[in-house]
Amino acid sequence: MRFKSFALALFLLLMTTVLAAQSSLQSPMQTPGPRLGSIPPLSSDDRDNEQRAKLEKDLAKKTNRDRQAQLQRDTENLLKLANELKQSVDKSNENTLSLEVVKKAEEIERLAHSVKEKMKAN
Repeated sequence: MRFKSFALALFLLLMTTVLAAQSSLQSPMQTPGPRLGSIPPLSSDDRDNEQRAKLEKDLAKKTNRDRQAQLQRDTENLLKLANELKQSVDKSNENTLSLEVVKKAEEIERLAHSVKEKMKAN
């Protein structure tokens, strides 16, 4: 009887050891750690940083849209002035150079410089 009890206890001990070893071998991927969906809540500093980053990104997008719109307006105006300058030069002859032509050329120069600087501001 003692032998049967001892054999049964030894058998149960061996079985639990074997089962424990098998379960650890079969699931090496199951390591304790953060589970999907259990992301720790953000601290107020993290939320503030995220909000600030979002605001800065939105502001940069708006600034770029505004700059692009201004560039389009300026280039349309530049084209209009260049066409007017060409018409004025075509109407003049070799002996006359009107003050209007010189002013248009200077305005075109200023506007072209402004467009160039805005394009560099990427």
